Amino acid sequence: MTDQNIINNRLKHLETHLEQENPVLLSAVRSFRDLDRVAYRMGLLDRTESFATQIPWWPLISILGTFSAGKSTFINNYLGVQLQRSGNQAVDDRFTVICYSEDPTPHTLPGVALDSDPRFPFYKISREIELVAEGEGNRIDAYLQLKSCNSERLKGKILIDSPGFDADAQRTSTLRITDHMVDLSDLVLVFFDARHPEPGAMRDTLEHLVSKTIHRNDSGKFLYILNQIDTTANEDNPEEVIAAWQRALGEHGLTAGRFFTIYSPTASVQIEDATLRQRYEGKRDRDLAEIYSRMEQVEVERAYRIVGSLEKTAREIEEFVVPALHKAVSRWKKRTLWLDSLVFGALAIVFLGFSISSGQWQGLHYTADWWQWVRETTTHSAIFLAAILGMGAAIHLALRELAARSLSGWLKKEQESLPVKVNLLQAFRKNIRPWRSLLHKKHAGWNRRTRRMLATIINQADDYVQQLNDRFTNPSGDQATGGFTPAAPTSAEEQLPKENEHAINDEGRTS
Repeated sequence: MTDQNIINNRLKHLETHLEQENPVLLSAVRSFRDLDRVAYRMGLLDRTESFATQIPWWPLISILGTFSAGKSTFINNYLGVQLQRSGNQAVDDRFTVICYSEDPTPHTLPGVALDSDPRFPFYKISREIELVAEGEGNRIDAYLQLKSCNSERLKGKILIDSPGFDADAQRTSTLRITDHMVDLSDLVLVFFDARHPEPGAMRDTLEHLVSKTIHRNDSGKFLYILNQIDTTANEDNPEEVIAAWQRALGEHGLTAGRFFTIYSPTASVQIEDATLRQRYEGKRDRDLAEIYSRMEQVEVERAYRIVGSLEKTAREIEEFVVPALHKAVSRWKKRTLWLDSLVFGALAIVFLGFSISSGQWQGLHYTADWWQWVRETTTHSAIFLAAILGMGAAIHLALRELAARSLSGWLKKEQESLPVKVNLLQAFRKNIRPWRSLLHKKHAGWNRRTRRMLATIINQADDYVQQLNDRFTNPSGDQATGGFTPAAPTSAEEQLPKENEHAINDEGRTS
């Protein structure tokens, strides 16, 4: 089975699952297929890839924090299963993806199980690791593991437990995975250890966990949790500790997200003061209830995230990718023309210099013997013309390739700076194929119909948001109009005006 068939089968499996669970997301899968078609025609994606596999379709909750901040104990309490090892020292230095299994016995699978399965959030993450740390992409099992758990609270969602930040602050590949994980998550729980009342000592950790999140348009998905406040209540003034942490977060610009103070109900230290204990237990229970409630709501947030990703990708192709591709092709054309001028001009100068010095000119008449042979018959002239055109074409093609290679480093940087994951170099190569003239103004696969397809996909995404709103809200309170009945989904191509419909080939030409 080819890679393309594998992708198609996985998307069909996803559609089958969503047909009953969420009809809006079923329609979104079909819109992603239309978006893939646009990318295939432009060369932005291999036909073995899909934008739909770049995002997780399961609700995703990430858990970040420092070593010994109580992440594992929190997860075990939430699941009701002693799944994660816990302790005061670092007990795990890998990202652990936790998902539901009907098997009552937990299983631990290697990182390759995640790297090779597009249903999980770390599909092909080894490529990303290799980009930032050469050779580390082959060590995916040292970074990731997959655990199964038979907990009812896991049904329909995925948890990711991250290694502690303290020891890994300088590991570029670990931070790359963390950023990737945060980008894909519907909810992010950030844990700090209340037993260390000097947040200033963790400035680097705060910088990465807080400062880089406050300017995000999804900053509301972050919950900041000061854990193990029970120990602090016996040893320090807890109000001062909480105030110190809030000031530290504020100094790093925290303006969004929620701040909680909790401790484990099952592994807590007894607070000696009964009044204080009652007050902190009440605060802990309220905060835990709110955290758990947010964790149960991730399915709703997941639906909006996926639809938002569809619209975002479509807009970014038109607003960022196409201009970057235009810029690359324009630079290539200019360099090719300069090289043509220099090389063919130099050849002309060499020919004139040699022929003049050899006495092959009588005034303005060229009198070389071989030239007389060319002029003898039409056949000789045709042979000469074919030879000249062939040599000229070969030199021109070589110069085109030289100009393209000179842009490869710049193209890689441009590709990395794009907000959407596409193959800009491949799309560029599609635009400089030997049969495409330098005078060709339109990019391969980019034309009026393609633009209309993107506009249709964006409009579909807006419709999906409205359908989600109808499904989860009912401002009028009218039972007759509440809920959601999905319309039969149609592709972006089917919605285009029939009178302007043309077949589009891979080069963007219409027939």
